[in-house]
This record gives sequence, structure tokens and C-alpha cells, in this order.
Amino acid sequence: MSKYYSIHEFSKIIGVSAQTLRNWDANGKLHPHHTTVSGYRYYSDEQLNQVINVKPKNRITIGYCRVSSHKQKDDLERQIDNVKTYLLAKGQPFEIISDIGSGINYKKKGLQELIRRISQNQVEKVVVLYKDRLLRFGFELIEYIASLYNCEIEIIDNTEKSEQQELVEDLIQIITVFSCKLQGERANKAKKLIRELMQQEETDGKSHKSNVDTKQRTEN
Repeated sequence: MSKYYSIHEFSKIIGVSAQTLRNWDANGKLHPHHTTVSGYRYYSDEQLNQVINVKPKNRITIGYCRVSSHKQKDDLERQIDNVKTYLLAKGQPFEIISDIGSGINYKKKGLQELIRRISQNQVEKVVVLYKDRLLRFGFELIEYIASLYNCEIEIIDNTEKSEQQELVEDLIQIITVFSCKLQGERANKAKKLIRELMQQEETDGKSHKSNVDTKQRTEN
């Protein structure tokens, strides 16, 4: 069964004003599916799909950058510089949206702004430095939403991490978020566990690099 949208609902979804839709109706560009006796315009799902699959000429590329905490502001600036350099080399119009917050926090202002812009068919491509900069969990969901609006998500650095490294990073993110809700001894235990996981990750990272260097020297 087809769903119908009021003029205000339809205008909000496609990112134009209700008056623009009235103008489109008047000049024959897009008539509503039907108009009630009272004069209210309604649009169908089919019309919605038709409109959002037509790419506006002013769609742009958005570079999205994120770090987990305010202590990483320097890292955020470096990330922004790297993404800007990459996009400038492409020679296409772009904007940067940045966030400070956990990769499992879906309420970040920048992320919500990005999703809103995508859903209003304003974004041609989203570029991130690393896959987990967009979201730690749920990347595929955002990628699917973007695909509905013919928006591509491009990852600059696709360097694969080991399963153990990804697992440790995921655990650190989860424990960090939930530790904020703890107090006293429980909070201290959580922080201690985070430090231990980070130290283990650093040790494993150095060990992996050493093994790779040894293998390369042997092969050479």
C-alpha cells in the first residue's frame, strides 16, 4: 500500500520549501499525487523515489572527521588537514564536518548533520580518513542509507587491522562509554581495564611491526 506525504512532510524529506513545491505544481514540474477537497496536496512514495533519484546540480562532497575526546584535538586538526589535502587534489567543491565524541555515539551533532544533508539529497560523496572515523559500529547502516540517495562513502586509508586489534579497540570504546556512568571503585576498575587494554594494544602493535620488518629484511 502506497504511503502519502503532506506537502510539509514531502518538502522536509527532499530538502525544498513547501512554496517551492507549490511553484512546481503551478508550472507543471511536479504535480501532487492528489489534492483533497480542502485543497491539501499529497505526494506518493513513487514520487518521492522519483525526486530523490534525480541528482541536484549543487550536490557536494563532505569530508567527515572525528576523534573520541577533547584531549585529541591536535589529532583532529591533523585528520582535517589530511582530508582537506586529499579533497583539494580532487579539485571538487567540498565541506568539512567534524565531531568530538565516541564512535558508538549516534547523537553527535556533526554526524546528525551529515545524515540530514544526505537524506536531503545534498551530498554526492562522504570522505573519511579511516572507516571507524565515521562510526565504530553501524558503518554499513550509514553506507546503506547513503546509497538510497546515490551518495558514495569513500575511505582514504583502507589499511586492514588484525582481528585482535579491532576487537581491542572495540572493547576500549564500549568500556569507555559505560565507565562514564559509573562512580567510585567501579569507575576506577573500568579506567584500569582501559589502560591495560591500551597498553596491550601498544605492545602488540610494536611486536607486529617488528615481525613485519624482520620478514621484509629476510625477503630482501
